[in-house]
This record gives sequence, C-alpha cells and structure tokens, in this order.
Amino acid sequence: MEEKYLQDISEIKMMMNKSSQFISLSGLAGVLAGVYALIGAFVANQLINNQESYYITLESKTFRLIVLTAFLVLLFSVATATILTFSKAKKEGEKVWNTTSKRMVINFLIPLVTGGIFALLLLKNGVYGLIAPVTLIFYGLSCVNASKYTFRDVRYLGITIIVLGLFATEFSGYALEFWALGFGICHILYGSMMYFKYDRK
Repeated sequence: MEEKYLQDISEIKMMMNKSSQFISLSGLAGVLAGVYALIGAFVANQLINNQESYYITLESKTFRLIVLTAFLVLLFSVATATILTFSKAKKEGEKVWNTTSKRMVINFLIPLVTGGIFALLLLKNGVYGLIAPVTLIFYGLSCVNASKYTFRDVRYLGITIIVLGLFATEFSGYALEFWALGFGICHILYGSMMYFKYDRK
C-alpha cells in the first residue's frame, strides 16, 4: 500500500513537471549552435584580418560579409533547434507548441528582441565596441528569463554568458574572443551536458 502511494506521488510530480516545463529542448541543438558560432567567429576574424583599412564602416564589403555570416549562424542555429526539438518531441509523444512552450518563447524573446534593437542602435551610432558584449548580455538574460519554463541548466548557461558579456565590456579589445567563448564553447559544453543528462535514454 505504501509503495503504491509513493508511486502515485511520483507520477503526480512527473505530470506537474511536464505541465510546467518544456522538456523537448535538444542538447544536441545547443552543441551544433556552438559549432556554428565558432565557425562564424573564425570567418569574421579572417574577414577583419584580411581587410585593407583599419576601420570597418557600414558601407564596407567586410561589414556586409560579417553581417551575412552572423545571419547564417543564426539561421542554421534556429533551423537545427527547430528540427531537433520537433524530432525529440515526436519521439517522447509531446506537443511542441503548447501553453508552456509559448510562455518559454515569449519570455525568451522579450530580452532578445530588446537586445537586438539596442545593438542596432549602437551600430547606427557607430558604437561598434559594445555590440558583441550587448548581444552576449541580452542573450544571457533571455536564457535566464526562459529557464523558468524549461530545464534549469538553461539558467546556468544564461548566467555564464551574462558574466562573459560583462568581461567583454571591460576588455573590449577581445570582444570577438568572448563572443566565441559565450556563443560557441558555452553552447557546446552546456549542450553536451544536457544531451547526456536528458536526451540519452
């Protein structure tokens, strides 16, 4: 009788967690996003080193290629996350688009969109040195904000990236290196942890 009672409690707890947390996030998607970010950072570094002039202007070919690289990194990351999340949800018999996932996406997008607009304003006003730190800090805030509705590991990822963003602000000459560390290495490390912790069954 006691065993049945404990089993019922465990099932109730599991149902509550499923209703309050979006558990179909794929750790592998995080790993691949990190790989894409490292490739993007490498390409951006090569473009910067190979340019003829010291300063990068909005009209320069180098700037346009860096923006294209960043866009492709974002596109591949979002596409990979979407495909792997749908695949994991289907395997586990979960719905991808439900009340919890909607809350997670909304809470993730509020700081992210704010940070994106802020970065564009910095770009418009020629404050290039703060763009990489700002993207790190606001992305970290997005992860912390969304972590209430998914795995707690996402919160720690967000805090780590916020700290790196603050360091990138202080040491602005190494902004690209901090960007690669935050979006690249951190995603690979945390994505691997989540994969081995939640995805492998």
